[in-house]
Amino acid sequence: MGPQGWWRYPAALGFVAASTGVAEIIYRTFDTDRLSMVFLAGVLGSAVVLGPGPAYFAAGAAFVVYDIYLVQPRGTFTLTSAEDVMVLVAFLSVAVLTGGLAGRLRDAQRRAEARARISGALFRASEEFSASDDEDAVRRALAQRIADAGRPAVVLYDGRTWSPPGGEAPPEAVLHLAADSAASATTIQAGDWRLRPLRAEGQPAGMAVWGAGPAHRADDDERLVDVLVDIAGAAIARSRLAGARAEIQARERTEQLRNALLSSISHDLRTPLAAILASASSLREFGDRFDREVRDDLILTIQEEAERLNIFVGNLLNMTKLESGALSVAQVAFGMGEVVERVLTRIRRRAGARELASQAAGDLSAVGDAILAEQVLANIVENAVRFSPPGAHIDVVARREAGRVIVEVVDEGPGVPQAELPMLFDKFYRSPATSANQQGTGLGLSITRGLVEAMGGEVSARPRDDGRPGLVVGFWLPAAPA
Repeated sequence: MGPQGWWRYPAALGFVAASTGVAEIIYRTFDTDRLSMVFLAGVLGSAVVLGPGPAYFAAGAAFVVYDIYLVQPRGTFTLTSAEDVMVLVAFLSVAVLTGGLAGRLRDAQRRAEARARISGALFRASEEFSASDDEDAVRRALAQRIADAGRPAVVLYDGRTWSPPGGEAPPEAVLHLAADSAASATTIQAGDWRLRPLRAEGQPAGMAVWGAGPAHRADDDERLVDVLVDIAGAAIARSRLAGARAEIQARERTEQLRNALLSSISHDLRTPLAAILASASSLREFGDRFDREVRDDLILTIQEEAERLNIFVGNLLNMTKLESGALSVAQVAFGMGEVVERVLTRIRRRAGARELASQAAGDLSAVGDAILAEQVLANIVENAVRFSPPGAHIDVVARREAGRVIVEVVDEGPGVPQAELPMLFDKFYRSPATSANQQGTGLGLSITRGLVEAMGGEVSARPRDDGRPGLVVGFWLPAAPA
């Protein structure tokens, strides 16, 4: 009998005393001494409430009281006949058996309830731990789960502390001991507090500190806390592995994007440079043999390819400025109609058999940077030309509406699936449906979005309104006051 359970035996005497009182009332009222079931009820009550040990004690006490108090002559412990011996022995046997059985059933029920409570707590904790990839969130949840088990608790790691709101704090000496024992691999007992290291794949991940809980649940709670600490350590290890995996994947994606960017940049640089070098060398070696029309055509090729190269280099510079926050935007009023005409004039010759047309009317004064707006529109029109088949018609529509100047480029290309439209302006994104036979870095529309947003506007993309193949890519800027 441990010191925590001694009170159950006086309580068992209380059940016997209560049974004696009821038996006395029945004896005086009905003048009968067949009262063994009353004492059995007291034994069963002590078994159900107090357990098998007190039930056996109650059975013995009831046997003595039953003999002294009710067997004639009353007031003495005597066995006057064989019948009395048989009755008392039968009473004692039945009391011991029923009391022991009821007590064991009570203990089994308590153990089942404890197992259910522990299983439920572990299930909820494992769900909570596995739902988070944040180490700190796992430590915070561990402290809360230990507190839910009736134990004051804190979790320490790297000079930080996690504890439930309003919980009892360990003494300073215990906290110092926990900090000094962070690298320990064993559980430490410090008075009424236990310290257990939290480890993830053998590496230190913190220190769990908890205090004494309810005496009748001490062993169950200790097992529960130990398993909670193990689960938290596994969750932190998983979190670290997930973080390492994500970092590796990010590095792989960065390497792939860098290779793709270098490959695309080298192609986009070589193409205009090759045209410029070929035209310039032809003029130098055979210029006096070419007629005026051929020379003008070669000079125009040099100019257009140089402009194309300038746009590409400008896109790269603007991308760098956007990412570093160093892009300077001059917010002044300018004519969007003039920007549309300049862009179409520059791109028409490179459009080949594709027809470019504009629809612009009314006051199209916008607020922003005219040079950046021209680059934005050029990127969108170049994109439409690249993906539209020969003979396609490309419209540039500009209008003023609700305090905004809206510009939309309507092409007759293959279009983009609806699910991919939100990603069209992402950096390096190229739709699988249209990128098979097209070169490019996937930066043009991403830079377009960055420039437009820097000027206080927005970009958009949607399918054509008439149901025909193609895409409508546009942007708007704030309109200048009339």
